[in-house]
Amino acid sequence: MRMPSERTSMPEQAVPTVDQVDFRALYTKTRYVVDTADGWSLMVSRYRPQSQPWPQPLFGEPLLLVHGFSQNRHTWTSGEFVKNLLYFGADVHILELRGHGLSSIRLQFERARRHNRPVPADIDYGWDIDSYFLYDLPAGVAGVKRITRRERIFYGGHSMGGMLGYGYAGIHDDFEGLITIGAPADLGADFPLLRTLAFSGPLLTAGIDLTLGAMNLERRVSSTVGKAAARVVERLKPKLAEELRPGPVPRRRDYRYLPVDAWQKAAEQLLARAEVHPLYAQAYQRLGLLANAQRVAIQDIRWLLREGGERESRKVVDQFARWIRRGEMVCYRTGYDFKRGFSKIKIPMAIIFGDMDPLASVESTRSVYRAAKSDYLLWRPVKGNSHIELTMGHDIRQICYDIKNLMEYARIHRNRAPSLPRLR
Repeated sequence: MRMPSERTSMPEQAVPTVDQVDFRALYTKTRYVVDTADGWSLMVSRYRPQSQPWPQPLFGEPLLLVHGFSQNRHTWTSGEFVKNLLYFGADVHILELRGHGLSSIRLQFERARRHNRPVPADIDYGWDIDSYFLYDLPAGVAGVKRITRRERIFYGGHSMGGMLGYGYAGIHDDFEGLITIGAPADLGADFPLLRTLAFSGPLLTAGIDLTLGAMNLERRVSSTVGKAAARVVERLKPKLAEELRPGPVPRRRDYRYLPVDAWQKAAEQLLARAEVHPLYAQAYQRLGLLANAQRVAIQDIRWLLREGGERESRKVVDQFARWIRRGEMVCYRTGYDFKRGFSKIKIPMAIIFGDMDPLASVESTRSVYRAAKSDYLLWRPVKGNSHIELTMGHDIRQICYDIKNLMEYARIHRNRAPSLPRLR
């Protein structure tokens, strides 16, 4: 049986570029569910590579991709990130964390009815970063290993997904290689605005709680007074009482999540206007803090804003703010310190970030680069890039070549000691 790596390659002039290949000819798409230890059902989208006549150095190598804060699978599919990896033959699995994308709250209720089981205890936006780290990521890793029958897999995370990867790699031996994209190790280290928000967070949260509490009290009082008045009127004028009868009490409002999905849709509308109105274009340039519009197709970023945003739990926001205020990355339920685990990372690792990214910069990724003991360690900014376009912009091919080189190195050196120096 001839292995993919042993295929006879096409003549050099006949090998198509990735732009010349039809995306749909590169894969077979399936989806499967993984269940977490605390009762969530998470969806994984798999892009299984199809054998091609050109060399595919990564053929069949499983790569698990995990999105960032308030995002979903479209982080990876809004541009040509997946296509470029499939061109090399990678077996791509995209995990969506609880409450995001296809791993929705609605799915939990559907599966609870189908399997006659309770919904997860934290179904009403009661999860935090610890939930992702302790339950979602292990379930996703175990699922990919089970489906591919591999003992170890490659992992790629964008932003928060990469931060989870740092922590996981420090205490587990499931990864054959780790790729982080726009993932800080010291969140807020080079971003004064984010630090200001984190330190003012408790006051903002208290203000929101007080405001919503007052609104809820006003509704309850209005409803009670309305019902009492309706009873009095009913005794005097029954027909008028029917017209004045108050409706049901409006649902209580609580600060349970950030409506990032709504914010992104509003940003998409602003961007649509920016294409034709100079004033809107100037506003977008000022607000486009995490994206460089010159390095990404506008139709791609508009599509991501429409489809790629999710509500994010208040507890996730609070935990991030606590990390920033204390300068730490800690799983509070177990006491595990991600940063202490950096020195335990010995697998090949690539730390990729944009040189214009205020979230993940040289300063905010330096500590993991210095602490990791990987023999193959790439630490590189991508020129002209900010945060969002790293997975969908014009420099995707360069980034995917970095990933291909790391995975190919790990594949070649599986059974012998690595010897390459660190890369920068």
